[in-house]
Amino acid sequence: MVTKIKKKIIVEGDEDKTHLGLVHVITGEGQGKTTGAVGLAVRAFGSNLRVYIIQFLKSGPSGEKFTLRTHLPTLPIMQFGVDAVKERQQKLDLFTDKGSKFVFNPDEEEREAAQLGFKHAKKIINSNDYDMVILDELNTVMDKGIIDVKDVLDLMNNHGKVELVFTGRDAPQEVIEKADYVSKVERIKHPWQKGIKARKGIEY
Repeated sequence: MVTKIKKKIIVEGDEDKTHLGLVHVITGEGQGKTTGAVGLAVRAFGSNLRVYIIQFLKSGPSGEKFTLRTHLPTLPIMQFGVDAVKERQQKLDLFTDKGSKFVFNPDEEEREAAQLGFKHAKKIINSNDYDMVILDELNTVMDKGIIDVKDVLDLMNNHGKVELVFTGRDAPQEVIEKADYVSKVERIKHPWQKGIKARKGIEY
């Protein structure tokens, strides 16, 4: 139930960047985890925070990637799906329509690329060049055993004043307990349950 406001309430905000450094976890079976993180990135960017997005298990074009590359070119978005790593040069840096198909590679094929992405993430976080780093699908690669949960907990203990955002299903309980923000996106209904395919501009 929404709180009904009868008198004016003034809530004081905090514009001090030195108070950054909390950890957000967006998990659950429902749609909107990456979408929520990208929305947070846009909000932060609009408030003059320096933002960097790293995507695990993802390769190729998407609506959000195209928008960020085209309209917010100083907000980096790097993919560390195995196909993105293999074809980093030109193909995947361009928004080319490859049709409406999704390829989910076996976990073992994604392992090296994801570990490379995590190494890159630590380098970006430790550079102090960014105020917010989004690790899209990090929860998923932890759940798959591709990235060790202990390594992520260590990162959570040693990330300085960088705001961290982890997305993906099945966030490990240890990470949930340590995080400052935890949102679970619940799936109540989804068109896939009726056999409706993922629609461009909505699901991807």
